[in-house]
Amino acid sequence: MEYTSLGRTGLSVSRLCLGTMNFGPLTTEADAHLIMDAAHQDGINFFDTANVYGWGENKGRTEEILGTWFAEGGGRRERTVLATKLYGNMNAEGHDKWPNEDKLSALNIRHAVDASLKRLQTDYIDVYQMHHVDRATPWEEIWQAMEVLVAQGKILYVGSSNFAGWHIATAQAAAAKRDFLGLVAEQSLYNLLARTVELEVLPSAEYHGLGVIPWSPLQGGLLGGVLRKAGEQGGRSADRAAKLTVAQREQLQAYEDFCDKLGHEPGTVALAWLLHQPAVTAPIVGPRTGGQLDTALKALELKLDSAALDRLDEIFPGHRPAPEDYAW
Repeated sequence: MEYTSLGRTGLSVSRLCLGTMNFGPLTTEADAHLIMDAAHQDGINFFDTANVYGWGENKGRTEEILGTWFAEGGGRRERTVLATKLYGNMNAEGHDKWPNEDKLSALNIRHAVDASLKRLQTDYIDVYQMHHVDRATPWEEIWQAMEVLVAQGKILYVGSSNFAGWHIATAQAAAAKRDFLGLVAEQSLYNLLARTVELEVLPSAEYHGLGVIPWSPLQGGLLGGVLRKAGEQGGRSADRAAKLTVAQREQLQAYEDFCDKLGHEPGTVALAWLLHQPAVTAPIVGPRTGGQLDTALKALELKLDSAALDRLDEIFPGHRPAPEDYAW
């Protein structure tokens, strides 16, 4: 396993981050424990979750599964860099919402972290991430609340998710005024099919020293060989393939043909491409099974040369940083 620093911090994390969103809804607790054990055996020390995972009536279930795994001991918690998120309302769908039970008020930050710590069966969170920007709460309030959590030892670092470039810049300016470390990581949608963050989010993250943690690196399975799987397996892949436009189908066909030429699975190539991007710390891989984890690990061994990277840019055109991307 390769390790790198998370942004400008001294925290070492694996180049792949284990996403746990499937734990509970699609993966049983027992199987989730096996996947997490396998991840540790392969050197993955960076795990990502969120308080709302489990969804619907089962919000919080995913954190609970991590908590029972940590409770098994054997250094599981100590060897894990644990990242979780807050923002969404934790009431079950259809239930009445009560004020101050979501977003980033100081009150919800206090309640949310204590609830996550209880579910996770731990006394601290390594990276506490804001799942979305809260335009109604001033940064002075957010940073004051986060400073209290750091002082209490409940969290070590703060991260963001789904922030725009200017949100990152504004957050860091407010943190600097308070002599606070501020954000250390940004979790964004980023893959060969979704490269909008190259305009402003990635430049902002690099300038401010944030590690970038891409979510949905396979764009919901489209970059995992959806056309080939549609022909071989049918089912969900066939449904996805049927919804593609002609242009998307041609693009993905060119991609899968190129992966065949390279001799690697499309999902492996998509992850390897992200690992070659300078701003990226660790793509989030969310395996439902141990076999899917093994496939993701192969991306660490795949080195793409300049010709391969150029070809992928031809198939999936990206962006230059703004404003050069669209202005003289």
